[in-house]
Amino acid sequence: MSELVIPAPALPTVPTSTGGRFPVRRVFCVGRNYAAHAREMGHDPDREPPFFFTKPADAVVVDGADTPYPSVTERLEHEVELVVAIGTGGSDITVDDALAHVWGYAVGIDLTRRDLQAEAKRLGRPWDTAKGFDASAPIGVLVPAGDVDPTAGAIVLRVNGELRQSGDLADQIWSVAETIAELARFVALEPGDLLMTGTPEGVGRLVRGDVLEGSIDGVGTLSTRIV
Repeated sequence: MSELVIPAPALPTVPTSTGGRFPVRRVFCVGRNYAAHAREMGHDPDREPPFFFTKPADAVVVDGADTPYPSVTERLEHEVELVVAIGTGGSDITVDDALAHVWGYAVGIDLTRRDLQAEAKRLGRPWDTAKGFDASAPIGVLVPAGDVDPTAGAIVLRVNGELRQSGDLADQIWSVAETIAELARFVALEPGDLLMTGTPEGVGRLVRGDVLEGSIDGVGTLSTRIV
């Protein structure tokens, strides 16, 4: 094997409740997976097929670290989400088998440059700079799958102690199992992949100094400060 011409990039990892670290390979996100959020974004939530976008693995912010306010935006917004960590890979996964591929779950926040996203939509361009920027995916501690029911549980986000988002995992248009199965039609999932599963209504603007506190019943909590 030839010698590397530059040092290998550091491997992003997420803490787990078991004391180890989960290595991150890729981050997939599903859009508009809660009906009320689809409506607030001006779309029909009538169980349209799920669609996906990605964030780079090193977009994760972990261990309660501060999150820097990104450049080139005047409207940074929050989206609290259930994060699914894939432990066993595969393609063409069935809905019945999908949850067996999950290592664990965590609370996450999909940060979005909403003004850039709106402009990309208007021009029919990709969302990459609106969704996949540096430090765009704060994630909490991963809890093993056996300890979590991903089909129900309150999902909440508070900003500076004020309730911003409140929903339930049961409100997802596509369940975690269905979302995994659909994504596995397009890509071969691998251990280390993360899947952010959509957000309930109430997304809103953030400014420097805001403290975000996300929680999902049975999964855990997440806290980060925008700096």
